[in-house]
Amino acid sequence: MGQKVNPVGFRLGVIKGWDSNWYGGKDFADKLVEDEKIRKYILARIPKGGISRIVIERTLKRITITINTARPGVVIGKGGQEVDKIKDELKQITSKDVQINIFEIKRPELDAKLVGESIAQQLQARISFRRAMKQAIQAAMRVGAEGIKVQCGGRLGGAEIARSEQYKEGRTPLHTLRADIDYALSEAQTVYGKIGIKVWIMRGEVFGKPDLSPNQQPANQGADTRGSGNDRGPRGERGDRGGDRGPRRDRNDRGGEGRGDRGGDNRGGQGQGGGPRRNSGTGAAGGQNRGGGAPRR
Repeated sequence: MGQKVNPVGFRLGVIKGWDSNWYGGKDFADKLVEDEKIRKYILARIPKGGISRIVIERTLKRITITINTARPGVVIGKGGQEVDKIKDELKQITSKDVQINIFEIKRPELDAKLVGESIAQQLQARISFRRAMKQAIQAAMRVGAEGIKVQCGGRLGGAEIARSEQYKEGRTPLHTLRADIDYALSEAQTVYGKIGIKVWIMRGEVFGKPDLSPNQQPANQGADTRGSGNDRGPRGERGDRGGDRGPRRDRNDRGGEGRGDRGGDNRGGQGQGGGPRRNSGTGAAGGQNRGGGAPRR
């Protein structure tokens, strides 16, 4: 089986937009490196900000940064002080005017990056990986996800040999381009080594031509409420599943030809007779063809 392609990159230009929106020209490489520096700086500057995505747009003299976060209060700070500090520091790094927009993620349980980071923090706190994965799945399905798959790989539970385990619920159709599937990879640094966490979340299906501009909220954060594959009717009673199965046979009718009746005095049937059960010590012990000879004296 071939390796699975990144679901986000697979849907770029179809239902998902890019994280960097600018034309580079001859300075493409320098701008790309600068984008990476900006992202690393913001994530290191606000490690507990619940940041999922950083979108960067460029004009000739201005850089517009859009931060998608589940905790906008932490990013903005008291009276907007934190944002102003970050803006001034980024101006020194880039030597350009910087504008910062902040979007709140209202349902962090449906964001793959935030779910992965939450599991990573629990693993670093020595919580069981199975418990962390199952809790994340239950939370996502409760909020309205159509499907979720979580995979952890590494020295799980401190095992000597690394392995990977995954749990899933609902449906995650990776080949359906209109399916809004969010994917993210996170890492947990434990005392035994790194553990990789992959999260796929199916939030619904996108119909029509979506707006791919970065100033729009992520598509289908609330998940499309279409019928899931798990919405089946109630199961019938066990007695109603098989139809007319006929009456059960009596115990003495199960022997068939050559075996005779199972119980009673004729236990062996033809060629195997068992003789009277109570007087087996005084009569023929094994019937006609089973041996036993004359009674003991």
